[in-house]
Amino acid sequence: MLSVLIETRNDEEALARTLASLVGGAVEGVVREVIVCDDGSSDHTHRVAEHAGCHFLARSDLAAGIRQAKSDWLLLLEPGARLMDGWMEAVVIHADGAAAGPARFTRSRHSRLPFLARIFSARRPFLDGLILTKRQALDLAGGGRLAIARPVAARRLAAEIVVAPDR
Repeated sequence: MLSVLIETRNDEEALARTLASLVGGAVEGVVREVIVCDDGSSDHTHRVAEHAGCHFLARSDLAAGIRQAKSDWLLLLEPGARLMDGWMEAVVIHADGAAAGPARFTRSRHSRLPFLARIFSARRPFLDGLILTKRQALDLAGGGRLAIARPVAARRLAAEIVVAPDR
């Protein structure tokens, strides 16, 4: 049902944390595949991805991963982000909706940044994750990762995400 895409660069530990939170989804059949789009890591990111059974695209961008995805629905995550209990149900209900569009997770109370940090921190387009159809992603993918996330008016899911720490 869902292809998960994670863009990495020297993120072996962060990738392992994110993949661990997806295991339940893979067991339940919600996660069909995980595609790791790597931008030239010099650490062991590729080993983490391969040991977890992910498709690893070396020297690749998010657009290549979107084109390769097999599912109609995509979940884009930052390495280090962790999905909290209940995320699978929220995603399935959202995707089954008649007019389901893009959606993002709600930040866990443990991940909420102070006001000034939210204002002055660098823009991270997938901080809260992003769920959208493959068709929507393909239409936006030509402009890079910011182009995919920027124009998307996304609904907030009740499921929580612990955001990745600042890199």
